[in-house]
Amino acid sequence: MITLDEYIQKVERHRGEELSAEDWELISTAFEIGQRYHAGQKRANGDDYFEGHCVPVSLNVASLNMDGSMIAAALVHDTLEDTELTPQELQKALGKDIAEMVDGVSKLSKVKFQGNERHIESLRKFFVAIAKDARVVTLKLCDRWHNLETLLYLPEAKRQRIARESILIHAQLASRLGIGKLSTILKDLAFPFAYPEEYEKTREVLEGAMNLASKVIEKMYRDMLPLATENLGYSPVVDKRIKGVYSSYKKLVRKDWDISQLSDLVALRVIVKSPEECYRMLGIIHGKWQPVPGRLKDYIAIPKPNGYRSLHTTVMSGSGLSVEIQVRTREMHDFDEYGIASHHSYKARQAGEVRESFAWISQLGSLKDQKLTPDEYINILRSDFFEDRIFALTPLGDVIDLPVGATALDFAYAVHSDIGDSAQGARINGKFCALSTPVPSEAVVEVVVSSRNKPSEKWLEWAHTAGARTKIKKRLSTAR
Repeated sequence: MITLDEYIQKVERHRGEELSAEDWELISTAFEIGQRYHAGQKRANGDDYFEGHCVPVSLNVASLNMDGSMIAAALVHDTLEDTELTPQELQKALGKDIAEMVDGVSKLSKVKFQGNERHIESLRKFFVAIAKDARVVTLKLCDRWHNLETLLYLPEAKRQRIARESILIHAQLASRLGIGKLSTILKDLAFPFAYPEEYEKTREVLEGAMNLASKVIEKMYRDMLPLATENLGYSPVVDKRIKGVYSSYKKLVRKDWDISQLSDLVALRVIVKSPEECYRMLGIIHGKWQPVPGRLKDYIAIPKPNGYRSLHTTVMSGSGLSVEIQVRTREMHDFDEYGIASHHSYKARQAGEVRESFAWISQLGSLKDQKLTPDEYINILRSDFFEDRIFALTPLGDVIDLPVGATALDFAYAVHSDIGDSAQGARINGKFCALSTPVPSEAVVEVVVSSRNKPSEKWLEWAHTAGARTKIKKRLSTAR
């Protein structure tokens, strides 16, 4: 049985820093409560429940750089559901904040990939929980992370169902919450069980390419640090990033399995002190390595809808391989790795600084009054909220978040229902296009409207998103 001292040491290793006295006391109390109330309980593989599940989940939370209250909540996240501990007793021992987080986790029913109305309702509970407190869902996702690590102990059919729903729902939630590290972990853990043949094919294709890419990136890494130190006057953090296996698979499919098209298979990341130094570092990089035309992405000037900020450039390595380099500040990096539920970001969200990252949740409200079957609800989630994302801009610079494949008509309705209803066409990057034209990512789109224009049945074929189609159907029904 793990001792408290051994556990605290593990937490500090996962976080990469020592606990404060306040966090130490809080986590110690939660450890004692979890150990006591789960005593005698076993997992399916015969492991002690607390040490075999609650402890690993809390260490997952710690590795995401979450604060002491979230680590404590993870230690007791199943006590209200699986033991005799009451919410009142938990609040008295650990405080209102942790008790509410644990209560929120216990109220989230397990989401099924296919199922009945109860399973769809549990999805809705997820979204309500996100809007109220993203930390609750982060705890649930860390719980799913550990469950994926122990999938081998379940029957094959159940393994595949859990793995596929983890990719479809849980990893996508992590991504939309900006927790890039967790999203990658969930996808890569689930991939071998969800799609075993595709996983093996991807692994074989990547094996040879990864050896060459690793050698190239190692040489660039050795060159980068002294170059940056000489020009900046201090040593920035330079690290190497390996693209996730599932993300590589998705990109390989788009590139007809041409491995030479994956310039970001292995990437370098440079973390500097300020946004101004990001641009300065970009110039230093381009002075050393030749940039690939058209591959510069400035997500600092125009952040992604989930709040992601960074500079991306692709350069020629000199070894016949193009390499992606990302430049960002520590704050930008932490947001990318740990997302909206990290301690810093959570405080910012409470202050209203990053509320726009949750705009997509409010859009789900339009589904609540529709009589949808479970399959229809899942399909809408996939097409409108959990597909690969693009973003486009209005002429005023407002960012519109859309799924891949969205058309100019979808863009118009995403801006406002009245603009959608009166849309006549659109100028995409200055060129006039039909409403059925797909919108490329990062394009500037100006919707051309006419008071004489109105929706027709044909518009339903042009709309890619369920949200736009719903608004079109509503307008058509009132016009009859």
